[in-house]
Amino acid sequence: MNLHAMRAIYLFEMARTRRTLLQSIVSPVISTSLYFVVFGAAIGARIAEVDGISYGAFIVPGLIMLSLLTQSVSNASFGIYFPKFTGTIYELLSAPVSYLEIAASYVGAAATKSIVLGLIILATAGLFVPLQVAHPWWMILFLVLTAVTFSLFGFIIGIWADNFEKLQLVPLLIITPLTFLGGSFYSIDILPPVWQTITLFNPVVYLVSGFRWSFYGIADVAVGISLAMTLLFLAVFLAIVAWIFKTGYRLKN
Repeated sequence: MNLHAMRAIYLFEMARTRRTLLQSIVSPVISTSLYFVVFGAAIGARIAEVDGISYGAFIVPGLIMLSLLTQSVSNASFGIYFPKFTGTIYELLSAPVSYLEIAASYVGAAATKSIVLGLIILATAGLFVPLQVAHPWWMILFLVLTAVTFSLFGFIIGIWADNFEKLQLVPLLIITPLTFLGGSFYSIDILPPVWQTITLFNPVVYLVSGFRWSFYGIADVAVGISLAMTLLFLAVFLAIVAWIFKTGYRLKN
């Protein structure tokens, strides 16, 4: 394994974050803080508790997951798309670096940035509401698995996209709506039975539910099912990335 090359790609991507610190870290943290202020003031005043948890604290895992999903996809998609846009992708493909090493470097950098952002948002949330993490190791596990899984998804989008507009298409029109409708700001138990069943077809429900369980020990879906679904998404995206490099889809033409 060419660890030197992987390290070079990883550090290059991490350096890009330092150059765009305002956009990469500060902006998402401010946006999430506004969610706490708006939802805490407007809705929190009307909903005292959800499953025995104050509403402000209840939405923290959902807000972290919202930022984690969107930033993982955005970071990874832009990271691989930009070399395609500038034409330097061919230098990378002709270098003595395997496809696995290329994917691991870009995905690892995107996941690292998303995890750091998630932890910063978690610390920021502690300034607004009292927090508790009942299962810290499970919280870290769900955080890492989700960041890696959706960084892989972003990597796929970056290869698929042929313009900058498509890079924003999936995060804005698919990821964000699914997160809002995936129990980020409410428990799906309050929905009518028919809508509860429909909501279970939303993959984000399992991510949010498992992540919230790690905080408060409550979940809309059994934690085992949430973990299994997360691993399933990871396996699917890994298979797609392997197929892309095997066939050269939108890389060699």
